[in-house]
Amino acid sequence: MEYKDYYKILGLPRDATQDQIKSAYRKLARKYHPDVSKEPQAEQRFKEVNEANEVLKDPDKRAAYDALGNNWHAGQDFRPPPGGAGGFDGFKREFNAEDIDQFSDFFASVFGSGFRRERPQPRQRGMDQNTRIQISLEDAHQGTTKKIRIDEPRQRPDVGGVPNSRTLNVRIPAGVTQGQQIRLAGQGSPGSGGNGDLFLEVDFAPHPIYRAEGKDIHLNLPIAPWEAALGATVPIPTLGGTVSLRIPPGSQSNQRLRLKGRGLPGKTAGDAFVQLEIVNPSADSDKAQKAYRKLAEHFGDFNPRAKLGV
Repeated sequence: MEYKDYYKILGLPRDATQDQIKSAYRKLARKYHPDVSKEPQAEQRFKEVNEANEVLKDPDKRAAYDALGNNWHAGQDFRPPPGGAGGFDGFKREFNAEDIDQFSDFFASVFGSGFRRERPQPRQRGMDQNTRIQISLEDAHQGTTKKIRIDEPRQRPDVGGVPNSRTLNVRIPAGVTQGQQIRLAGQGSPGSGGNGDLFLEVDFAPHPIYRAEGKDIHLNLPIAPWEAALGATVPIPTLGGTVSLRIPPGSQSNQRLRLKGRGLPGKTAGDAFVQLEIVNPSADSDKAQKAYRKLAEHFGDFNPRAKLGV
């Protein structure tokens, strides 16, 4: 193992003061910083400078290092005495996992034989959580704020008791679709490395007149026989309010008309699709029955089942 002469790395005598150490470190750190330095092997030199400063700025570590003696020279093969330099194994507990790879094997051998093996456990991010939220199509169209309750899982499932719960006010953006997930960063289960995320799956409540497919909205529209035959302009409901729709003359049941951009909003808004349904008036009076008889006489040759061959 190569001996590291920390004084030589910083360009200092062994009796350098703390102010001299600080000044030399700052100067060399600027010179070899990998983000700005054009020097050859800048990253390696930067690590060596940091390691030297880590030892010499701390009186206890410096004393342990100086206890090795001043007859060593950089590049010489070094074999640490048993137990490290004067029993300084306690230093190994001062560093976290991110620090370990920044220092050399020489540093590890001096300040604790178990330094590299005793890496602390990495910090664990909390678990993500998933839940569903039911909203109306009107809420999906306009956007809304909903209050939800989240039950926190118990740390030990074998222990009885009611799990902790918390409530959140969740903003539902306009234009969400069935099955879409909304991510709430940091609202999942807690962990030593930060909270997980909470994912809300959007579920549409059944609607009495509308049906959603993606961002498109579908509606069955009842019309009178004369509106279908002669054409008409009729009012229809949409999620954005009532609008007028022109029924072309000669329209038939199950014919579908499209209202562009009248579905759920978004960068590309959905459409509203209207399926026509011809509804006949009831023949529940003599006057109504007489009208139907006249209609039958007028269209006596009309056979609605002609396509069936009967």
